[in-house]
Amino acid sequence: MIEQNLLKVGIKNIAGVDEAGRGPCAGPLVIAAAILKDPLSNLLADVRDSKELSESKREALFDVVISNCLTYAIIEIAPAEIDSLGLHKCNIEGMRRAVNTLEITPEYILTDGYPIPGLTTPNLSVWKGDQVAISISAASILAKVYRDRIMISFDKQYPQYGFASHKGYITESHTEAIKKHGVLPIHRKSFSNIAALLK
Repeated sequence: MIEQNLLKVGIKNIAGVDEAGRGPCAGPLVIAAAILKDPLSNLLADVRDSKELSESKREALFDVVISNCLTYAIIEIAPAEIDSLGLHKCNIEGMRRAVNTLEITPEYILTDGYPIPGLTTPNLSVWKGDQVAISISAASILAKVYRDRIMISFDKQYPQYGFASHKGYITESHTEAIKKHGVLPIHRKSFSNIAALLK
C-alpha cells in the first residue's frame, strides 16, 4: 500500500482523489477527494476500487468512508462546462477544485492516473490508483455513489431514458431513448454520439 510507505516516513494527511463519469454522455463529471483518519484501519478492509464492488456494497461503504475521513470534498462539473472546456481539462480542474475544497490541507496527494499540474503540495499520479491506494479507492466510492444518486434522481425527472439503470452511459437502450425522445439538457453535446443526433 502506497500510504503505508508515506506514513513510515512521517507523512500524514494523505489525500486520495478520483472521478466518476468520464465515459457517460449524460450527467455530470464528479470528482471526490478524501483524507482518511487512518488508511490502515481495519474498518476500511472492504474498501476497494468502486468498479469492483456491487451497487449495494458501494452504497454501504459510502457512509463507512465518510465516517473514517478527516475531511472530504465532492465536486460536480456540469455537462455544459464539459462541452465548453473539454472532458480532460474539466477532469484536471475538478481534481484541483476538490483538493482545494478540503478543510484540511493535505501533506501529500495521490491521484488516479492523471497528475494535477500547478499544485504546491507534493503529489503522485498512480496508474490504476484506485486498485493500489486505499485513499484513492475511498475517493472513488464517494464519487461513484454520489454520481449514481444524481443519475437516479434524473431517472425520476426523465423516466423514458432509463438513467437509473445505465447511469448515462452509451447503451443501446439509452441511444434508442435519445432517438425517440430527443437530446436533454443533461446530455454532453460535445460527445460524438450526441453531436451526431443533433445534426
